[in-house]
Amino acid sequence: MQRILVSACLLGEAVRYDGGHHRLKESPWMRWQQEGRLVPLCPEVSGGLAVPRVAAEVTQGDSHAVLNKQGAVRTSAGMDVTAHFRKGAAAALALCRRYHIQMAILKEGSPSCGVELLHDGRFLGIKTAGSGVTSQCLRNHGIALFNERQLIDAANHLAQLETGK
Repeated sequence: MQRILVSACLLGEAVRYDGGHHRLKESPWMRWQQEGRLVPLCPEVSGGLAVPRVAAEVTQGDSHAVLNKQGAVRTSAGMDVTAHFRKGAAAALALCRRYHIQMAILKEGSPSCGVELLHDGRFLGIKTAGSGVTSQCLRNHGIALFNERQLIDAANHLAQLETGK
């Protein structure tokens, strides 16, 4: 059975920066949860950040630069949390390797998990094209990425993985 790495907040775990979650209840999500396919992780919490915590954004470079120690992630108060984000990305990759995970469904817009969008680094609520730090790390290692609005695409990819087609 193929497992799927998922943002813990999508399973209802209160791990978001504001102490909230974004629990999904759609099909096929609920079926995958019942089948035991979903492996939850919050990279920010795994990286050592607390709940709740001050909002953070990639403020220098992009997520690729952050992973290569040339970019930065800072909180809205100016605290550098880059090392926490890199540590969380490494934890996600280690989990994928441990369980032979080939795909992930991650929370869009997050500085860790954003698949296609994240905040622009100015703390103005403006989103821009780009990947979160964990998403970029997983993508660099061949993990297929989907956000919570791409469950049909994720289901199709899962079917391909399981049939070998």
